[in-house]
Amino acid sequence: MKLAARTTRIEASPTLAISAKAAQMKKQGIPVIDFGVGEPDFDTPENIKQAGIKAIQDGFTKYTPAAGLPALKEAICEKLKKENGLEYTPAQIIVSCGAKHVLYNIMIALLEAGDDALLPAPYWVTFPEQIKLADANVIVINTEEKNDFKITPDQLKQAITPKTKLLILNSPSNPTGCVYTKKELEAIADICVKNNIVVVSDECYEKIVYDGVEQVSIATLGKEIYDLTIVVNAVSKTYSMTGWRIGFAAGPTDVIKAMSEIQSHATSNPTTFAQIGAIEAYKGPQDSVKMMVAEFDKRRKLLVDGLNSIPGVSCRVPKGAFYAFPNVSGLYGKTFNGKKITNSLELSAYLLDVAQIAVVPGSAFGADNYLRFSYATATKNVIEGVERMKKAVAF
Repeated sequence: MKLAARTTRIEASPTLAISAKAAQMKKQGIPVIDFGVGEPDFDTPENIKQAGIKAIQDGFTKYTPAAGLPALKEAICEKLKKENGLEYTPAQIIVSCGAKHVLYNIMIALLEAGDDALLPAPYWVTFPEQIKLADANVIVINTEEKNDFKITPDQLKQAITPKTKLLILNSPSNPTGCVYTKKELEAIADICVKNNIVVVSDECYEKIVYDGVEQVSIATLGKEIYDLTIVVNAVSKTYSMTGWRIGFAAGPTDVIKAMSEIQSHATSNPTTFAQIGAIEAYKGPQDSVKMMVAEFDKRRKLLVDGLNSIPGVSCRVPKGAFYAFPNVSGLYGKTFNGKKITNSLELSAYLLDVAQIAVVPGSAFGADNYLRFSYATATKNVIEGVERMKKAVAF
């Protein structure tokens, strides 16, 4: 059977592949420490769980409108106004099966064959694959560690072509943890407005920031950029609701309408009782968020300090999300336990086999000199994992 050409252009998620191998090793009794998948180790807050359970008991198990419950759209509008300073109507909101689904709907609704989509690297692994699935061109903008992995105005200007349709902006970033300042976003917004470039602003880690850093949505920087921006967010990371699969987009009415029509033929509505849980997440107590972020902060400091204590490894301090992105190129060319390491894939495989720690190779994010460590795992795992790595790569 001949497959569509687009299927040959996409690659499997390296994060899920490594997590699957780590899980298999655990089944065999091997004590693997998993720094791979970006999923909070905390349980979903009790008030949210109870809201979902009550929804099932009350019979909220039928279809809803394809683009989401009106009550959830209202809750999202209230959240955006109160927390982000953004005014949207329910007609400008779509609720989907997680932010990944939202992003896919955006790419399918906006991109056509021949369009260019600008993607700063390091990037989340799914971004380029979704662009390819829309038959568009991935235009990678390679950022530099000295700039905290943020694109500069000059880089953005140089990457623009007559075919440029959109820019993907992820702040706080997966995998680097960088957070764009208001001033940096203003420069990007000015360029996008002048060139009529849509900004897809992935803000899924907005609440997970440290050291007094403020997450700013580019959509708040004036009406012109507001009209060109699609804000993407989800309950997954903030409320430890990854398996509930609820994400949303806020943007121009015509784009949201097109995305909703696509969704109506692809999945229909996201799970009904999960939407009830999301309403409680947005409207209920927020204490659990503060608790999780405080714990992530402790782990962040432990992990970064530990990584920086390993010869050949250097790690900048992330300002958001729950990932460390150490530069491990100082280990390349060296031989450990008879294994010569030349790239991030070889190093991650070596660490899983020898140190029994699962990390994601930087090549998956378009940055081969790095590894991604998720510190959304217990503090004891952070400490033990660093020690295992230190022993495995000792000169």
